[in-house]
Amino acid sequence: MTYARLTDTTVEAITTWQNPDTYIYSYGWAPGSIDTSEIAASVRKELDAAVAEVSGQVDRPVEVLTRVVEGHPAEVLLEASAGARLLAVGSRGHGTFAGILLGSVSQHCVQHAPCPVVVIPE
Repeated sequence: MTYARLTDTTVEAITTWQNPDTYIYSYGWAPGSIDTSEIAASVRKELDAAVAEVSGQVDRPVEVLTRVVEGHPAEVLLEASAGARLLAVGSRGHGTFAGILLGSVSQHCVQHAPCPVVVIPE
């Protein structure tokens, strides 16, 4: 938010989700029909709460556009970063030893983004 305020730009807060059907079936377990609208609504609620929390911590709020996108996080973020001044991604650091410091999504974004990337730890 501070960077956006200093550079007089808009923040685009994006979160993603993936349909569980796309990866559950590969493990041989097939659930009943999943209502993906409930997943999207839950993700939207979490995004709105996070933006409200962060927006309340700055003196002069900036314009924040929010988007919930179905898809792989790294792919969605890289596509959204085209033309951006900066890509800020979070990192939970789950996974292999290399993933302790950077999660797989943040690492992929650092390596492939068309703009500068800042990784913010959890």
